[in-house]
Amino acid sequence: MGRTAPARWLLPAFDPREIEGLAKAAGIHAPAARVLVNRGHRDPAAAERFLHPSLDHLHDPFLFTDMRPAVDRLAGAIAAGQKILLYGDYDVDGIMSIVVLKKAIELAGGAAEFYVPHRIRDGYGMRVEVIEQAAADGVRLIVSVDTGIRAVEAVRRAGELGIDVIITDHHLPEPELPPALALLNPNRAGCPYPEKNLCGAGVAFKLVQALLATLGWPAEKAQRMTGSFLKLVAIGTVADVVPLTGENRVIVKKGLEGLRSVTNPGLRALLDVAGFSQGEAPSSGQVAFRIAPRMNAAGRMADAGGVIDLFLTQDGDRARELAGQLHSLNEERRQAENETVASILDQCQRTPVKDDRAALVFSGAGWHRGVVGIVASRMVERYHRPVVVLCEEPEDGVAQGSGRSVDSFHLLAALESMADLFVRYGGHRQAVGLSVPLDRLEEFRERLNAYAAARLTPADFRQSIRLDGELDFREVDDASVAEILSLAPFGSGNPTPLFAARNVEVAGQPVVWNERNLRLRLRQNGRLLTVKAWNFVERAAEVAPGARIDAVVSLEADSYALNRGYAGWCAVLRDVRPAE
Repeated sequence: MGRTAPARWLLPAFDPREIEGLAKAAGIHAPAARVLVNRGHRDPAAAERFLHPSLDHLHDPFLFTDMRPAVDRLAGAIAAGQKILLYGDYDVDGIMSIVVLKKAIELAGGAAEFYVPHRIRDGYGMRVEVIEQAAADGVRLIVSVDTGIRAVEAVRRAGELGIDVIITDHHLPEPELPPALALLNPNRAGCPYPEKNLCGAGVAFKLVQALLATLGWPAEKAQRMTGSFLKLVAIGTVADVVPLTGENRVIVKKGLEGLRSVTNPGLRALLDVAGFSQGEAPSSGQVAFRIAPRMNAAGRMADAGGVIDLFLTQDGDRARELAGQLHSLNEERRQAENETVASILDQCQRTPVKDDRAALVFSGAGWHRGVVGIVASRMVERYHRPVVVLCEEPEDGVAQGSGRSVDSFHLLAALESMADLFVRYGGHRQAVGLSVPLDRLEEFRERLNAYAAARLTPADFRQSIRLDGELDFREVDDASVAEILSLAPFGSGNPTPLFAARNVEVAGQPVVWNERNLRLRLRQNGRLLTVKAWNFVERAAEVAPGARIDAVVSLEADSYALNRGYAGWCAVLRDVRPAE
């Protein structure tokens, strides 16, 4: 396929006095100060809050619109012994939401059943027939988690059957809200809750936080139990790719720290199968690439209910069995994903992606619907434009799948502009799910492309690397790197810091390892720095011995080196160009 166009480097302009002032006031070195200033934490108080997040920084859950009636109804149902159903979703966020809320209800003296739709058979969202079955089973209260904000018909039917509904969701609402008893969503119009970027598990956690506050526990116990839920909420938050800033940063930072000590048999078994030893806390990146995919594999390839069973069981042997099943399903998911990617790249080989294709819609028969979201993400990374991937299902006359987008393009707004095309659709700015009749598939492809072409330019189709400032190799030592690493967790909204190193010499012949990677030594201002360059073999000519380059470098945690007695960090080469 060849390389795409060279990336644009976006370098911020700093007042050196501001960097020096923050570094001195906060007691940190210049590289970390540049990152903090570039990301809006410009004064010592803001820097301190960012560097040292605390449970005290969590917002009052009662700032949510409808939180008081939601807690009162849930507590009343628990006290009366009423049947409660948790209606969830099949992804990691929805799974963690169910587990967290179910365990909290049990702590409060109640019990709850749960329902998770099957991705292929049922699709996303609340369904009327499930509500009717719940009524027949005697359910008096339904709490939705990570779903429900657009379920007007299902919630209305619940009311007709005498079931109260509490909705906890974070997806963008439509103008007409479901007629629920309480609707907890920070993105509903008029909700004063300050953190708008919570995931579904985050919203469910705020309901838990409010519920535990009603139990009359001593403050120390209430805080300890609240903190114990953050391990699971952190996994859901990272997996749902919401910004790791504000309250989400507190949740993930504290939750990941808690993963050093895990007593839940299912969570321990999952960490074991993902390669984490007792006492080792995974990073946000490791959660995203080693833990979340194993959990998501169940919902993608089979039934997500098994993941919930994993977290609820107290039997260590059963937990290890379930974790092993997830591992096997994840291997199946990888194979299905790779096959679909290969099919799409073959399409692109025959019809190259040029600038006149502002949005891409790929479809094929026989693709596994459970992996299309991942595949769409991979295509966005490759082509830097919105992508929709659909499975053609001739027997049903529809194509169903998912879309992912770039930061500059609101994909849900695009679908809303052509809502007449779809059997169903939903999602948010960066990710959507949809079903379109096969006989309107080509029309969808053309209309989406036209909509995107009116809003995107060829410049948007080039990768942009947002840098946090320049770096002098003389600034790099264990102390300054430790400060960079303390800015974690890294992910959406708080990416791994990237620096530009100017006029660097490649000192010696790069070493190839694992066939695709390079290890090389760079020299700048008399200082040598060894860097790793992942998947850089195809670009080896750009880093020939003696070459003068400008380099994009990150400084990252390296547990592999740490476990072997070396410094627990490494430098990583992200991009190069000839020195200016």
